[in-house]
Amino acid sequence: MTDPVDDASPLRVGIVGAGGIAPPHITALLALGVQVSILARSGARALADRHGLTLVDSLDDLIDQVDVIDILTPTTTHADIALRAIARGRHVICEKPLAADADEAAGLVRAAAEAGTRLFPAHVVRYFSDYAWAKQEIDAGRIGDLVEQNLLRRVAAPPSGWFFDEDAGGGLIRDLMIHDLDQAVWVAGPATTVSATQDPPSGAGRVTPPVRAEVVLTHRNGVVSRVCAEWAEAGTPFRTRAKFVGTGGVLRIGNNDDSEDSAPLLHVPPASDTDPYLAQLADFVEALRERRDARVSPADGVAAVALVDAAYASLASGQPVSLAP
Repeated sequence: MTDPVDDASPLRVGIVGAGGIAPPHITALLALGVQVSILARSGARALADRHGLTLVDSLDDLIDQVDVIDILTPTTTHADIALRAIARGRHVICEKPLAADADEAAGLVRAAAEAGTRLFPAHVVRYFSDYAWAKQEIDAGRIGDLVEQNLLRRVAAPPSGWFFDEDAGGGLIRDLMIHDLDQAVWVAGPATTVSATQDPPSGAGRVTPPVRAEVVLTHRNGVVSRVCAEWAEAGTPFRTRAKFVGTGGVLRIGNNDDSEDSAPLLHVPPASDTDPYLAQLADFVEALRERRDARVSPADGVAAVALVDAAYASLASGQPVSLAP
């Protein structure tokens, strides 16, 4: 097919979804000089008025009027919206997780490849400056060979009920932990086994906050990743931290409080005020313009969902789950 993006014209992006993740996407796209439209649904009119966006009544009309569809809706709706956009030759940006399960995610990748359109999984943590810096330092051998990594993400439980319904594409691991599962394989490479625990366990497919989950990954190269996520009580401040242990020292980023840790080497990331959503969407827009790969590939999006699938399978069986080599 012919690439619908005209290098001489402003890129046109249509947003589907008006929840909490929409404002940073809108702000970033407008800063990049993109023409932004939004599908008329709950909350969209207020966003359109606030940011001067074009409000479009139907998804089909929105797809017809833009070059790229940016999907910010609940997880189980991602595949249908993406496939409708791809079938009409539109590129797709899709918030994580790419789809409800890995088979569905892989189907999106195949459809985009067959249609000649681009599919960008929005794993924004790769664009946070300290995480990107940590990967750069590790890849450069600053702490020797990586042995273990520990990642934590804690936030007040979201207010929307669908987040707690695992059958509706929610759940702590699928919605929150997927960020750090993606980081773990970005830094350490593919995993071979996945073992998961959650306290308290889900009941009838629903999570009851406060809740904490831990997933342990064994990577193909022998690195072990311990990934924790928590939906905590209302008012709990957002907090992330990561610790990378190598044969030559330790690297730490985020909100660390393990002051008793007597690591032989501690690197401190440079200060940065870069907006990760702007960095992410700039990468996607430039990848379209320059016809190059973005930092996050469609295969990365599928791999992250496969880890989530394996984690839930481990929770169900109480046993580690092996991944195909």
